Parts: sequence; structure tokens; C-alpha cells
Amino acid sequence: MKPLRVTPAHGPHGPRLYVNLPTGRTLAWYDRDTGRVSLLAESRREEVLTALAPFVTGPLTVGPPPVPTPADLVRLSLHPDDDLAPNRPGEALHAALGDVPPARRFRQDPRRETLAALQRIGDELDTLTHAGWRVLHSLPLPGHSFPGHSHLDHLLIGPAGILTVHTLPAHRRHFHLDAPATAPHLRRAAHDAERASLALAAAVRPVLAVAGASRIDGDPPSDDVLLLREGTTDTTLAHLGGVLKPADIESLYASARNRHTWLHA
Repeated sequence: MKPLRVTPAHGPHGPRLYVNLPTGRTLAWYDRDTGRVSLLAESRREEVLTALAPFVTGPLTVGPPPVPTPADLVRLSLHPDDDLAPNRPGEALHAALGDVPPARRFRQDPRRETLAALQRIGDELDTLTHAGWRVLHSLPLPGHSFPGHSHLDHLLIGPAGILTVHTLPAHRRHFHLDAPATAPHLRRAAHDAERASLALAAAVRPVLAVAGASRIDGDPPSDDVLLLREGTTDTTLAHLGGVLKPADIESLYASARNRHTWLHA
């Protein structure tokens, strides 16, 4: 009998190891994050566990695949072209900068600083998934009701509720939160939250994330917008308390990742 094959994969559910027959048929998969082995063929249990043994650390839970939740069913029925979950931070800028002719790519372009800031904040937000948060980036918005504004930079859905995060590039600059130049960004952050609230039919809190500043002084003129300093995401959100249950988080996430949700935002 030929040995079973173990193949790593990373999808919407996180990192997994799939155990397959040589023919390609899947017998089980192991979720690294939860330590669960979902077994499709009980009669092959020992073979599956033997094949996984070199890759597994810590305790295991073995059983049949969990019953799909309503949010799972929505996700599974979503066409790939309408699924916004794979979007990278600054997805639209990736495409725009990729279209720049080679002769112009080494010239100073402020969009590159913006993209770097979006990536820095986006990477930091992505680390929140271990704490029960769901994160989406670069969500397209219809129309242009705010100058230069066609996307939500980031959307967070988690225990403390729903937050839109507007990223402000401040690379190596001394940044003053109470300066007049900050006001448009605060208005933009508030506007993002309003549009997300309209699309999701739920309360949304605006967040302004300052990326790359050498120093930040002052306080935002308005308490309505939450300030997120780079490197403090965990502690800042931990103080917000709990608002949403896990099932509500998954339901809202399933709606938010659907491109059609944002057509009338």
C-alpha cells in the first residue's frame, strides 16, 4: 500500500495540512491554529494520524468536520471575483504603481509612501486574528463623495465591534495631531465609518492610524475618532471592551467580504 501524502495549504481558514491518497482523494485535514483533525474516513484514522505525526505539536482533537455555520455557507457560495478577503493592503495602489512605465518607476512618487504605510498598518492589523478579529483591506467604494477616496483602507470586525481604519503616512516626521493639516484626515476617518455603517447596517467606529512617525504630539481634536499609534494595536483595542459575540463577528465578516455589500455604501 502506498503511503499517504501530506500537503500544506493556506486558505480562508488559515494554515492546514491535507492528508491525501496517492489518487488525490482527501482523507483528512489538520488545522494548525485549532489543533483539530477533521477526519473524512474513520476507517483510516490510524493511517492518517501516523502520516501527520511528524508535523503535529501539542494535543489533537480528532473527529468529523464541524457542521458549517450560516457564515460558512455564505462564504462557500461567494464567487471568487466577489470575495474581498484576499485583497492586500493598498490593493488598488499595487495595480496603479504596476502600470507606471519602467522609465518613471525610480522617480519620487508619493503613492509609494502611502502604499508602504498601508502595508505597515495592514501587517500589524493582521496579527489580531489570533485574538478573534477579522481583517479586510482595500474595500472598494462606489462614487467619489470624498476627494480621492475610492476605498476603505482597512476594516476590523472583532470582540470590540466594527472599526474602519484610515492610514495616515508620516514617515520619519514629527507629527502634530492638533495641527490644521490633521483635520481632513479626521474627517476622512469619520466618513469611512459612516459609509461602512450604511453598508453593514451596524455601528462602526472610526480609527486614524499614523504610520512611521518619528514622534507624535498632541491629542485628536475629536474624541469620536480613535487614534491608533503604530506598535500599540493590541493594547489600544484591548481597552475597548467586548461588544460582539463570535457568531456575530463571523456573520458580519461574511457580509463585509462580499463585494456587493459595498455597492450602495
